[in-house]
Amino acid sequence: MCIKYVSFFLLALSLTTACQDTEEVSPIVSQPVKFPDVDPELRPYFQRFEDEAAARGISINLTEAGITGIIEEIEEDHIAGQCSFPRNRPNEVTIDASFWSFGSDLFKEFIVFHELGHCYLFRPHVEDILSNGACASLMRSGNGDCIDNYHSGTRSFYIDELFDFNTGATASN
Repeated sequence: MCIKYVSFFLLALSLTTACQDTEEVSPIVSQPVKFPDVDPELRPYFQRFEDEAAARGISINLTEAGITGIIEEIEEDHIAGQCSFPRNRPNEVTIDASFWSFGSDLFKEFIVFHELGHCYLFRPHVEDILSNGACASLMRSGNGDCIDNYHSGTRSFYIDELFDFNTGATASN
């Protein structure tokens, strides 16, 4: 009796599959990579930079601008990232590999945004200090006396300041 049911099942299966129209399968077309000359680990931060600019009404295309990004050891001590814009590797953001291996998501964002601030926005270092002792800008050099205060509660303030050249850093966070 079991063989009868198995035979019936196989017959039904072959009839349903034999009567189906076969669709022509389209070949897989690979999509171009959004940031082809950027290390894959840096790409989400490059995208965030463009997204944050767009949220503030600023259109940025880092690929069209020729901005590249790599992660490698930086020989200088205490340097988490750098932008090489007029030197040997134009418009390249370099993030220190040692820093990258232990940095939090938010701190990685801070460093990438800082370097893109140099490479794309041509922002210089800003050493201003808020009344509470915190750094007034995401563009601080790290050599000043201000206290880093970039966290989820102050992120919008610092990104607003990064993209707004007119207001400067005046809020106290």
